[in-house]
Amino acid sequence: MKKPTMGIQLYTLRDYIKTAEDFDKTLARLKKMGVKDVQISGIGDIPAETQKEILDKYDMKVCVTHKPIERMDNDIDALMAEHKIIGCDAIGIGSAPSESRGNVKRVTEFIEHAEKIGAKMKENGFTFNYHNHAFEYFRLDDSKHTMMDYLINNTDKDLFNFIPDVGWMHFAQQNPAEELRRLAGRVKVIHFKDYIFDEEDRRKFVPLGQGLVNLEECYKVACELEIPYIMYEHDDNWPDGDPFKGCEMSWEYMMKLDASYSE
Repeated sequence: MKKPTMGIQLYTLRDYIKTAEDFDKTLARLKKMGVKDVQISGIGDIPAETQKEILDKYDMKVCVTHKPIERMDNDIDALMAEHKIIGCDAIGIGSAPSESRGNVKRVTEFIEHAEKIGAKMKENGFTFNYHNHAFEYFRLDDSKHTMMDYLINNTDKDLFNFIPDVGWMHFAQQNPAEELRRLAGRVKVIHFKDYIFDEEDRRKFVPLGQGLVNLEECYKVACELEIPYIMYEHDDNWPDGDPFKGCEMSWEYMMKLDASYSE
C-alpha cells in the first residue's frame, strides 16, 4: 500500500489564476502552506511556457487538468503540446456535455466520442480522464442502469479513465469508498469534497472534515488501491467567502489524514 500525494484543485481558486501575476501570487500562497502538487482548471489565458516558469519557481507539479472537450475535438495537438510543456500526462473534462446525457443512445455516442479522443491521447503518451458529478448516478430514461454504470462497464480501460469526486458521489446517495473500488486501476486523481445540508435543506459545500462525507474511509481506500493523488476541490460557499481560507482549513485536515496513516 502507498499513500497518495495531497494537493489542491486550482478550480477552487479560479478567480485568482486569471493572469500570470495572479497565478504567481496564488502559487506563492499555496507554497507557504506546504502544497507541492496541483490540478489546473479554470486558469486564464496564460501561455503554457509562462505556466511552466511559475510552476518551476515554486517547485509545483501538475497531476491532471480539466479542459473543454471542444479543444480536444478541434485543437488536440496544441493541447497535448501545452501539457508536455507543463509536464502533465493526464487531461480531463469536467463532465459530459448536456446533450450527452439522459439516455443510452446519447451516452453510447459520448463513449465512442471520448474513446476516439482517448486513443489519440494514448498514442502520444497521455490519458483521457472523466470527472463525475451527481447526474451520472441518475438512472437513464430507457434503462435500469445509470450513466456511471455505462461509463464503467462499456469503456476501454486503456482509453477512458476517471477523476472520481467523492463529494458528488455521496450527494448522489452512493458510498464513495465502494465507488472507488469499482474504479480500481482507472484512477490517477481523486477529488475530495465535503458538504452539509443547510437549514433550508440546500446543499452547501464546506471545508474538508466538516461535512457528511466519510473522507477517512475514502482515504484508506485510496491507500489500499494505491491511487497516486488526492486533490481538494471546493466549488462555492467558501468560509467567510474566502477560498484561500477554505484551502488552509482543508489542507490542515488533509495533513492530519496523511499523518494518521502509516505505510
